[in-house]
Amino acid sequence: MRKNHFGNRLLLALTFVFLYAPIFVLIFFSFNATKSRTVWGGFSLQWYVRLFQDDAILSALRTTLLVSVLASLIAMVAGTAAAMGFAAMKRRSRHTLMSINNIPLTNADIVTGVSLSLLFMLAIGAFNATIGKAAGITLAKGFGTMLIAHVTFDIPYVILSVMPRLRQLDPHIYEAAQDLGARGFYAFRKVILPDLMPGIVNGTIIAFTMSVDDFVISYFTAGNKVSTLAMEVYSMARRKISPEINAISTLLFISVLALLVIVNLRQTRQNSAMRRQRAALTPKT
Repeated sequence: MRKNHFGNRLLLALTFVFLYAPIFVLIFFSFNATKSRTVWGGFSLQWYVRLFQDDAILSALRTTLLVSVLASLIAMVAGTAAAMGFAAMKRRSRHTLMSINNIPLTNADIVTGVSLSLLFMLAIGAFNATIGKAAGITLAKGFGTMLIAHVTFDIPYVILSVMPRLRQLDPHIYEAAQDLGARGFYAFRKVILPDLMPGIVNGTIIAFTMSVDDFVISYFTAGNKVSTLAMEVYSMARRKISPEINAISTLLFISVLALLVIVNLRQTRQNSAMRRQRAALTPKT
């Protein structure tokens, strides 16, 4: 038993080393005083300073934050409404639609990106040939198409976060609030929404994280006029491997890690609160 226990721990440790050693090497050399990627030349923050003096990086950062915030907020509203619609359906219909909802989560990003790009090209081409030609307006892929693409793959994460909270709700609590005099939207806002809020917040944070981290779908749907942070890193890496890439990659890794830690801590606290609530409602013998 001890040998098996030690072997399991050793295998787990080696797995984490294999996964995260390259990232820690990247973080380590982001503080290197020289451009060398193999020799340590002393501690320095010069690459972070140069990073925030780069106009292209700052523009890409603003675009990334704007599209991520807007996409996560739109996905929050649409995903919450969709989850409530799923919860009101019959079991067979709900199961079918939930399976469809899970397809974007398991589908390859490149398939999603290429398919959305083709759809946008078809829609834009049809618009420019008809309405746009008559009105003198020409559309092209850009921030709007990229935002729609981000909303598309963000919504399933919000739905999956809100659905468990809906299953835990008493199905008659909304009707009870109306019987006590609360009108439709007021009853939803005061009774239903507070119970759903933990799942909504978790889903929104996950959607924001996925938008910040996305490259493939943004690459195919953004066009030539806008660029996200991930796309800018890719273009920098194609030209020349610069220590600034280490710095920006470090900041991206820390940001995404912090958001995931927040989500996990919130989920842990919610589970603990639910266990305490169930324990309080369970009659003692």
